[in-house]
Amino acid sequence: MNYKEALQNPIFNIISKSSKELGVDSYVIGGFVRDFILNRGEHKDIDILAIGSGIALAKRVAKALPNQPKVQVFKTYGTAMLVYDDMDIEFVGARKESYNENSRNPVVENGTLQDDQNRRDFTINAMALDLSETNFGNLLDPFNGIQDLNAKIIRTPLDPDVTYSDDPLRMMRAIRFATQLGFTIEKASLEAIYRNKERIKIITNERIVVELHKILESDKPSIGFLHLERTGLLHYILPELTALKGIDEVEGQTHKDNFYHTLEVVDNIAKHTDNLWLRWAALLHDIGKAPTKKFSKKVGWTFHAHEFEGAKMVYHLFKRLKMPLNDKMKFVQKMVFMSSRPIVLAQDIVTDSAVRRLVFDAGDYVEDLMTLCEADITTKNPKKFNKYHNNFKIVREKIIEVEARDHVRNFQPPISGEEIMTTFNLKPSREIGKIKEVIKEAILEGDIPNEYEAAYELMLKEGERLGLKANPKA
Repeated sequence: MNYKEALQNPIFNIISKSSKELGVDSYVIGGFVRDFILNRGEHKDIDILAIGSGIALAKRVAKALPNQPKVQVFKTYGTAMLVYDDMDIEFVGARKESYNENSRNPVVENGTLQDDQNRRDFTINAMALDLSETNFGNLLDPFNGIQDLNAKIIRTPLDPDVTYSDDPLRMMRAIRFATQLGFTIEKASLEAIYRNKERIKIITNERIVVELHKILESDKPSIGFLHLERTGLLHYILPELTALKGIDEVEGQTHKDNFYHTLEVVDNIAKHTDNLWLRWAALLHDIGKAPTKKFSKKVGWTFHAHEFEGAKMVYHLFKRLKMPLNDKMKFVQKMVFMSSRPIVLAQDIVTDSAVRRLVFDAGDYVEDLMTLCEADITTKNPKKFNKYHNNFKIVREKIIEVEARDHVRNFQPPISGEEIMTTFNLKPSREIGKIKEVIKEAILEGDIPNEYEAAYELMLKEGERLGLKANPKA
């Protein structure tokens, strides 16, 4: 392979020239090199390693560029960054690191290229391309990263116990790369993750969530969550999921393993949407089943109100992991809370009123809800599988038909509270709410069309029933 092809962008020649002027050696290292070899498309994050000051090199490169971009300096970490041609280019000086037991923040000293490659997380991320004038484009691969790329293996450059204990986030990264790339984690490395799993407790939730997002955004997220569960990491990160694992049996009656079912649902939904938060909803849609699981002789295993319980758990989970408690969290809550509605609907005769209520409650998210519920069909019985999907097709068609006719999505009542007050000379009172509720229910049930005239007539009738007199001037 001609590695010079990776360095065709003019920026690399500019870095090479600037390095020579400063009298330092420089290299492209890490993900950019890995992804070029894997032919994974354009890599917009470039790590430049300087055997010397990375900050000084960044400033010299910025001066040599036509637009002289601003250099962001992070003195604490000895790094600097600039943006050029839509690429984030980070400069760092070669270093060696030592760690203490209770922190993933290392004690950093200046080091050689070898020191820096030794401290890298995986062999496939330790490869570097030389930017010196004489060896421009030469590959430096001390740990046979190329071999591991070809064999599709995730392996640490040094002892995996040391690598993972020093920086436990690397355990999450190993699993994330295995998921994204479809690679196998080397046996010794996997066993080391299991041994060091408790060390994940020193990593901030924010850093963990970044890796969880990347696992969820991959083509087959179940790979990552199976690794997380088997190594014991999931117990520390998402105990709500590990609580779903296992099958109980009482008097010969069992229930399905809701953990493995959940992973099937996540893989199913990943085939149909890139919406990260809808994928989160798929991951969490059954978390309420563990605390609501009960057995009775009459009906067997039940999970009554698990959607309601699950929606409450979503808030606490997001808060614990320091995830956003905004509209994204509310969207996931809503999807979890409504996750069984279309399933129940698809099992019965699909009535207009039931579909109207579904659209009314789901609003703009009705398509997302249907996508989630279709992903929830994991039966291995072909007859049942086809039946459920055909029923969902009918529900989808009914949604389009009902919405076109009745306009209940993001429903606004044809009669406002102000008009009810004016009509009956009322001040704010319970009667206004009662009349509005009657009109809403009549529209959702299909007793009246979603139109002003019909709603006005019903308002007058309901007002009369409540003993209210209409204002003749209204």
